[in-house]
This record gives sequence, C-alpha cells and structure tokens, in this order.
Amino acid sequence: MPLQTPPLLDGPRLAPASGGPARQLVVILHGYGADGVDLIDIGRAWQGQLPDAAFIAPNAPEPLPFEAFGGRQWFALSERSPAEFRIGAEAAQPCLDRFLDAELEALSLTDSALALVGFSQGAMMAFQCGLRRTAAPAALVAYSGLLPGADRLTDIRTQSPVLIVHGTDDDVVACYHAEAARKALDEAGVSTTLQTLSGLGHGIDERGMVLGGRFLEKAFSDRA
Repeated sequence: MPLQTPPLLDGPRLAPASGGPARQLVVILHGYGADGVDLIDIGRAWQGQLPDAAFIAPNAPEPLPFEAFGGRQWFALSERSPAEFRIGAEAAQPCLDRFLDAELEALSLTDSALALVGFSQGAMMAFQCGLRRTAAPAALVAYSGLLPGADRLTDIRTQSPVLIVHGTDDDVVACYHAEAARKALDEAGVSTTLQTLSGLGHGIDERGMVLGGRFLEKAFSDRA
C-alpha cells in the first residue's frame, strides 16, 4: 500500500484586527501534548501591535500515543535525546512546510510577511522549519525550546532574525539549551537575541509576551 500524504494542518484562527486583508501571517506552534487552542490567545494579545496580521495556531499532525492525556505532538518523544529531537523535527518539517505554503498562498503573501512563533516542541519546529524555508521569514520566536541539531546547521538556508525567550527555572527544557541555541545560531551567522527571564519555569509570562510582540512589530516594520 502506498504511503499517504498527511492532511494539511488546521487550528484556531484570528483575522486581522484592522478588518482589512492580512498583510502579515503569524503562525503559533504549540508544545507537546497541547493543541492550537492552548496558544491562540497569544495572537489576541498581539493584535493591538499587529493589527494587519492574521494569526493561526495549527494543531500538530499526530495525536499522543496515549489517550489519557489528550493533546497532540509534532513528533514522538520517548528518549528525549538530541538525536531524537533532530530526527523528529526533520521528519515533521515537510508537513509544516506544506501548511505554511498553503496559508501564504491563500492570503497572497510571501515568506517575508511570515513569522513563526513556537513554544517548547513548537519552538523546535519553528527553528527546524524557519531556518530552512526557500525564502526567509520575517522573524522566528522561540519560547522555552531548544535548537534541534545545533551541532549540524550546515543545511540552514535563511537568515531570519531570531528571538529566544527562556525561563531560568525551566525544569522541562533547561535554560542552558537557550544559550546553546544562541551560540550555534550566532556561529551560523543568524542574528539572535536571547532573553532569559528570572524565576520563570516552563511557560510564557507577561514579560515574554511583551518581548515577543515588540520583536515581531520591529521585524515586520523592517520588512515593510
């Protein structure tokens, strides 16, 4: 039996607050075990700063392997090793790329009007996909995540500006991963800003929201 192509992703959406056509697209990628509803409120918080942006928080393509917890995953996690993160993110990238292509085409936009925002496993996907698009997105924002394959970035194709936000008290993805990502991206020539937030665990707080909103506002302005 031939392999079937996974269906395009979908999830909660927000139209531009301006009421006009979208001039930017912000795609928000949720973490392991969550879904798009979990993060779409980030878009609502940023609508005042980005009134011409459409927001979508797609649901990851795979359900968790155990039903008791619900939620979805971009790729399976069992070992939680660097090799698993890299291989899983690489395997999930084509599905996300197809989704982004379709969304941009539907809005008559190009990658220069696209921003990828990810939390935890979603941040891994923002890195994996955003750094390898045919054309560079306007910006990448990674919350509480890590950079898959940080030791082998020879295949990156874009130089999108990156914001990394990470809590010093994160007990799921330790904060040292943020510094490792910044170092690897800097060495690869990617403009990277790292913000560590004192006392924050594995999550996004108001400080992180403000930092992300300002970063996207400037990135889109620079591309205008």
